Amino acid sequence: MTIEVVLLDIEGTTTAKSFVFDVLFPYARAHLESYVAEHRDDPRVREILRATRQTVRDESGAAIDDERAVQTLLRWIDADRKHTALKTLQGYIWRSGYESGAYRAHLYADVVPALDRWLAAGLRLAIYSSGSVEAQQLLFAHTEEGDLRDRISAYFDTRVGQKRDAASYRTIAETLGVDSSSILFLSDVTEELDAASIAGLQVVQVVRPGTEAGLHHPVIADFSRLVDGFSIAVSPHPS
Repeated sequence: MTIEVVLLDIEGTTTAKSFVFDVLFPYARAHLESYVAEHRDDPRVREILRATRQTVRDESGAAIDDERAVQTLLRWIDADRKHTALKTLQGYIWRSGYESGAYRAHLYADVVPALDRWLAAGLRLAIYSSGSVEAQQLLFAHTEEGDLRDRISAYFDTRVGQKRDAASYRTIAETLGVDSSSILFLSDVTEELDAASIAGLQVVQVVRPGTEAGLHHPVIADFSRLVDGFSIAVSPHPS
């Protein structure tokens, strides 16, 4: 494989699911109502509420007010719905948590050494997560290992499409200006890997504790032996 870009999922790949489900989601849920109340006149929050009301109207035909939109957003958190409006709002709330020191983002121990090794080899690093780009940047800015944003050259969220849709990965390749086959996508979710593979990306499943290995893609337990183990021939990108 000739790889120019390593595209990384976050939840279950670089970061334990427990950090997302036991720290970030509960924090957003606990502070969502008060955050919306305090920022109700912020155009960004107004747009989130409008988009939420529009989705409810499209899906059920019901017209709801802002208060019911807030309750809908809370239900979406409980259902782990990948809705752009919710993910954007969560990012705003998580910023306050990070900046107040309420938590630091978890990374598996092998992540930072791998990022540095790949960068030294001439690879570009990018993130694709269902969390908003802002939420992704916040996570990498406030990790237990410090601010890692200088390692990441691009971030992608559901605005490019859903992670189980092959078209999303083609859009990412076009945006990065590389052939799909020169991107290595690392994720714990087999359906995401399936979609990326259909789009022509190289894929490897990361099987962290609690993840079930699939049958159709290469599997690794961590990043430590990825380059040697998969004989990736590095194709440095122009600086």
